[in-house]
Amino acid sequence: MKIRYALFGALFAGAAFIGTSAYAADLIAIITPSHDNPFFATEAEGAAAKAKALGYDTLVLVHDDDANKQNQLIDSAIARKAAAIILDNAGADASIEAVQKAKAAGIPSFLIDREINKTGVAVAQIVSNNYQGATLGAQEFAKVMGEKGPYAELVGKESDTNAGIRSKGYHDVLDQYPDLKMIAQQSANWSQTEAYSKMQTMLQAHPDIKGVISGNDTMAMGASAALQAAHRDDVVVVGFDGSNDVRDQIEAGKIAATVLQPAYFIAQLAVEEADQYLKTKSTGKPEKQSIDCILITKVNAKKLNNFQLAE
Repeated sequence: MKIRYALFGALFAGAAFIGTSAYAADLIAIITPSHDNPFFATEAEGAAAKAKALGYDTLVLVHDDDANKQNQLIDSAIARKAAAIILDNAGADASIEAVQKAKAAGIPSFLIDREINKTGVAVAQIVSNNYQGATLGAQEFAKVMGEKGPYAELVGKESDTNAGIRSKGYHDVLDQYPDLKMIAQQSANWSQTEAYSKMQTMLQAHPDIKGVISGNDTMAMGASAALQAAHRDDVVVVGFDGSNDVRDQIEAGKIAATVLQPAYFIAQLAVEEADQYLKTKSTGKPEKQSIDCILITKVNAKKLNNFQLAE
């Protein structure tokens, strides 16, 4: 089976397709945010590999966290008569209409990584247990900080439900330590470049900062780069995702820890459930499914690769 990738161009209001057949009853559309973020690239790779192994063609699309582009890509999947859609969506509220549109067209959706704020329109919503993962990260952060000191938090994109869940998990732990004081909290919108800039500003305003807890690894990398540029090796940084980049920083002693979201496993599980649903009209599982996260430190960092932990 061929894996067909889509890049933005003129066709279908911004999507051009590499492939041969106009329609495919055995086609699974895989739609995620930008593959510039290795987390989303891993999702697409995992889903495509599993779909291919199960005998499906795939159409891999990128919405860039733009709900309008996502709508266009859902329209494209409908036009291509996809059998199912695997979707890491572009917003908990903004994506509801698109998922409903696919359902109305007879195409089941299987959401990964991010939930939408409605049940009954997607067949499955399979996400990491973001709250559980955040508490793991916060506990390690408090431990490495010695349970005291001024710290900052970098929060993800405000429209993303995961950003709020992770922040809550962090604070449900950290707020129990009276000597840990949050002196700054800013959104860096999941962006490494923005996190670098925000970290520079925080350092200027709060030179006494001793720790940074980040809503994802991409922002943690930006913060770490700014701290290294300022020769601040004394500042504790903790991320969330389990990327190879942060793994390398952990092994080098530049970042203290991260929390692994098993992105590859979740994407493959979604395809397995899609296959089961297409064959039996049931996944045999509830719509909302939560997969626990794993703390990554120097102890187990070398076992981590592409959002998977080796046995």
